[in-house]
Formats: sequence, structure tokens, C-alpha cells
Amino acid sequence: MRLSIFWRLALGSLAIITVLAGVNIYALVQLRQLTALSTRLVSYHYPAIETAQRLHASLYAQLKSEKKYSALHDAVFLKDFDDEAEEFRRTLRSLRAQETATDAQKQLEDTERLHAEYQFLFRGEGGGTTAAPPKPGAGYLARRDALLAGTASTLDSYIGMHEARVSSVVSDSRARSARAEGIMQQLVIVAILVGLGLASVASYSILRPLRRVQEYIRQIGQGKFGASVEVAAPSDLRELVETVNWMGKKLQELDDMKAEFLAHVSHELRTPLASIREGTQLLLDEIPGPLSQQQRETLQIMTDSSQRLIRLISMLLDLSKMEAGMMEYRIAPTDLTRVAGSSVKKIRLLAEARHIQILTESPRGSVRLSLDAARIEQVLDNLLSNAIKFSPEGAAVKLRMESDAQAGVVRVSVSDTGPGIPPEELPHIFERFYQGRVQGGTMLAGSGLGLALAKKVVEAHAGRIWAESELGKGTTVHVILPLTRSGAAA
Repeated sequence: MRLSIFWRLALGSLAIITVLAGVNIYALVQLRQLTALSTRLVSYHYPAIETAQRLHASLYAQLKSEKKYSALHDAVFLKDFDDEAEEFRRTLRSLRAQETATDAQKQLEDTERLHAEYQFLFRGEGGGTTAAPPKPGAGYLARRDALLAGTASTLDSYIGMHEARVSSVVSDSRARSARAEGIMQQLVIVAILVGLGLASVASYSILRPLRRVQEYIRQIGQGKFGASVEVAAPSDLRELVETVNWMGKKLQELDDMKAEFLAHVSHELRTPLASIREGTQLLLDEIPGPLSQQQRETLQIMTDSSQRLIRLISMLLDLSKMEAGMMEYRIAPTDLTRVAGSSVKKIRLLAEARHIQILTESPRGSVRLSLDAARIEQVLDNLLSNAIKFSPEGAAVKLRMESDAQAGVVRVSVSDTGPGIPPEELPHIFERFYQGRVQGGTMLAGSGLGLALAKKVVEAHAGRIWAESELGKGTTVHVILPLTRSGAAA
């Protein structure tokens, strides 16, 4: 299903949001776990340790009150002992109620039992219930110290157990934090990459058909109205693609109609022009009778104009045939130096009239190629005549040929020293009917067909033609033609 641009952007954004939401959920879960560990430390382990330490202090406070009572037999110290003992038991019961671990409960039970034994020993043998208690014996002191040491030891064990658990929780929190930090970094990188990937896919799926349409429109602007553009575009762009294809089809129909019209008109004009030329030539030959000087000049102008029209019509017909693929080429092994020499001879009179020198540079011997000699000569005629037309009087036009056996090509170039071609006009000089302008803005004389015909002929010979120019220094037109290969068909 071809999704619209809206749904492509919406789904891409939703996917990115989903990835980011997953990262945030993971971060929230880790934060909650760390919060739970911190809460357990604050609400359970630290209060238990603090309470056990208070019990430890209370135990020794009872011992101090006992010693004072044994020495002075003052009821105040006995009351202090009883108050401390009651506070010890109340705190111990509260601690046991909060404790959840079985081993910790066992330690608190031992503490309570040992403390009860100590209370019983003091009340019995220690004189804690008589007005004038006897002095405790050595056996009482030994048992009392053992019970107190045992009680303190169980409390120390209880505190040590909670401190070990605190250390374990802290280590676990650090490990979880480090692990969560590493995973979060990886998830953020993955989220960024996934986001960029999804954004790139969405953008590519939208921009690719637009670029295809843009390239097709550029080809239409260059006069190429060939096959329509086929691209899998979103539903929003499908109508645009169809409209562009329709435009290309209509332009192709108009171009075909124009070519057919030009070919028809050119063919119909050729016969009467030939008759005019022949009749004018008969008059110049004074077949009907003698001519005055003014009559001869007028007839000469008519002859030149008719010749120019015939050449223009011939080029139009040839170009129409080439574009329709109906031009027949007589390909045969040919010496390119001989073809170039023939073209130079034809153009030399035009060059001498403007005092322009034609310089030729070619390899020694012959340069054999498979080509249509008449058509290649026509190309060289156009290039040389253009070079002479744009060169100032007294300048030189250079025709250069170079055979490159390693590359399998022949390079031909025609250079002039004219005004040059502006960079913005250079890509258009091989288009039909295109006429450049001189620096003053004046349209140059000519039909704009010579270079278009030369391009068609060169490309039909599997070659390439292009121009290089520099304003104020001149223009060079380059032609590359493939060399004849051994065994190639003529």
C-alpha cells in the first residue's frame, strides 16, 4: 500500500516516539528500583542499627546503676536500674516487631533471653529486692559479666549483620547505577540512530520521487520528451507524477507535429527553389539575351539567396530525418585526413575573403575510420565556417587532428580567436535554432541548425562533440570519433 506523505511522516514520528518512550520507561524502572533500595536503607537498616546501638548503651547504663546500688544501697539507683531495664525491654520488643529477617529475629530473641537471665540473676543473687542486700560473691560477678558479654555480643552481631546488608545494598545500588548508565547510553545511541534511520527512510521515500520528477522536467527542458517517468510515489504525489507525464506526452506530440511540419514545408519548398535557381542561372548565362551590369548583380544576389535557402532546407530535412531515425548513413573505411582536406579547400575561399589563415595539424599518413565521408565532411564544413564567421579579419583558424591508438579514438578540434561564448550559453549551442548573442546583445546571424546537425551526425558515429570557450579569447569545438577496429564491418 502506497501511504500518503502525512501517514509516512506520522508513522515515522510514532516509531521515533515509541523508541524514546521505551528508553524513558527503562530509565523510570531503574530509578524506581534505586529508590526502593534507598528507602529500605533509610526506613529499615539504619533505624535498626541505631536502635541496636541504643540497646547497647542501655545495657551498660543498667550495669552502671547496678554497681552504684551495690556500693551505696540507695533505692534511687535501684529505680534507675528498673527504668533502664524497662526501656530496654520496650525498645527490644519494638525492634523485634519491625524485624523481618529470620536470623535477625533469632539474635533479638537471644538478646531478650540473656537480658531476662541477667535481670533474674540481679534480683536473686545480686540483692536487687532487699533493703540491705548482701555483697555479691565472686560467682555472681562471673555469671553477670558472662550474661552481659553475651547480650552485648548478640547486639554486636545484629548490628554487624545490618551493616553488612547496608554495604551489600550500597554495592548493589552502585552496580545497578553503573549498569543502568551504560544501558541508557546504549539505548540513547540506538534511539538516535533509529530516529535518524526512520527520518532518512521517510525523507528518502518522499524526496526520491520528487527528484525523479525534477530530473524528468529537466530533460523536458532540454527537449527530451521520451518515455514517461515511472516512480512509486505516495498517493499525494501520484497526481503530480501523472500530470508531468501528461505534459511530456503533449510536448512530444507538439514536437512531432513541428518536425512533420518542417519536413513537409522544406520538401515543398525545395522544388520551386530549385526551379528559381536554375532559371536564375540561365539568365546569368545570358541564354535568353544579354544582361546589363545592374541586372547581373541582381540575379547574382538572387542566386546566392536561393543557394542559401536550399542549404537551409537541406539541413532542415536532414535534421528531421535524423531525429526520426530515418537517416541512412553510408559507413565505409575512410581516410579522415582526406575528408578534412576537402573541407578546408571548400572553406578556403571564404577565409581568404576575410584574410583569415586556416592552419591544419594532423598525423603523418592516413587516419582510417569507418564513417560516412559526406556527413563527416558536412560536420567539418559547419565547424570551419562558424570559426571563420566569428574570427576577426587577419586572424587564424586551427584544425587539429590527433590519433590515439591506445584509447582507440581520433580527436578533432577546430579553434578560433573570436569573442567567445558566455558560460550560460555554452550548454545550448547544440540545440536546434539556438542563436547566441554578441557582447552588445545583438543576435548573431545564422539558422542555428549547423551545430545541431553536427551533434546528430557525430553521435550517430558513436562519437562525442562539445565546446570550450573563453570570453575574449575564442572557442574550441572538440570531436571524438572511434577508430576503425580490425575485422569491423564497413
